[in-house]
Amino acid sequence: MRCSMLGTLPFNAPGNTMIPDDFSVEPATWSADQADLQSVRHAVFVIEQAVPEDEEWDALDAHSLHVIARDGQRRPIGTGRLTPEGKIGRMAVVSEWRGRGVGEAVLRVLLEAAAQRHLKKVEIHAQTHALGFYEKAGFEAYGEEFDECGIAHRHMRIDIQAVDPPPPARVTDRQARALASQDRESLIAAMIEVASGARRELCIMVRELDNELFDRHELLDAIRQLAISGPHVQILVLVREALRSQSDAIRLVDLGQRLSSVFAFRTPVEEIDRQYPGSFVVNDRGGWFERPLASRFEGEGSTYAPGRAAQLLASFSAIWERSETCAEMRRLDI
Repeated sequence: MRCSMLGTLPFNAPGNTMIPDDFSVEPATWSADQADLQSVRHAVFVIEQAVPEDEEWDALDAHSLHVIARDGQRRPIGTGRLTPEGKIGRMAVVSEWRGRGVGEAVLRVLLEAAAQRHLKKVEIHAQTHALGFYEKAGFEAYGEEFDECGIAHRHMRIDIQAVDPPPPARVTDRQARALASQDRESLIAAMIEVASGARRELCIMVRELDNELFDRHELLDAIRQLAISGPHVQILVLVREALRSQSDAIRLVDLGQRLSSVFAFRTPVEEIDRQYPGSFVVNDRGGWFERPLASRFEGEGSTYAPGRAAQLLASFSAIWERSETCAEMRRLDI
């Protein structure tokens, strides 16, 4: 029996910086990228987990959609594939990059590909040590534990349509536009692009709720339109500094109070998270915008760059889990 082994580990382990070291995630093909894909899988499965080589490589590789993660020097550090039957497998991250968001970024891009193919469900054979990783992404385990290649596994599946259904006209690589800002007006325009491009989730990481940004009618309207666009929408806001006064972004706060089932505000509590100098906004359709210094207007992003968006979402999720509800918002029951 050929095995499908999922060798990723949880992202953003304690002690890592909020934004992982620079890496990218991109589609790959077996014909063009076989050597790089094999190098990661050989290191993880054949060397670390002692899987026989004749069981690691199979005929599905030539027919599957592959994803590869690369570091800043373009060296391969992670892989995953989606078979024609809708099964995710062969996910692996080299040891020195585990716990830094690579695994989740690869998984998000594979799920995005499944949605684009209009798959209703995706299956995986998950190594039991990685069950929590996949459960965080929405997978559910079923059936009894079983053995593949001497490693304990469980069947898992996810309903793609319920989690991330493809819209009638989605952004594609060809339609992607680069975003950049040099002043307040161009910054607001870029943030509107990301907010308007969201499907169900918008994540905002800022130093403070600047009323000259978040109380601007154009940006507030884009956020409001998302908030009332349908069920299951989430707008999550991480604010590193407490509100300076009751006038800070009062319109955004008021909107969050009125739509409390959609909005959530939290404040990071760990020093490494609070000291991060930048800010970013990212959506669930591959759009993102980031400022290296939150005190400045300069920044860059894209309307569709799913690799970087997945990286930012992974980082945001990790910080969100270890943050607390804003004291100011708690008084407002947000």
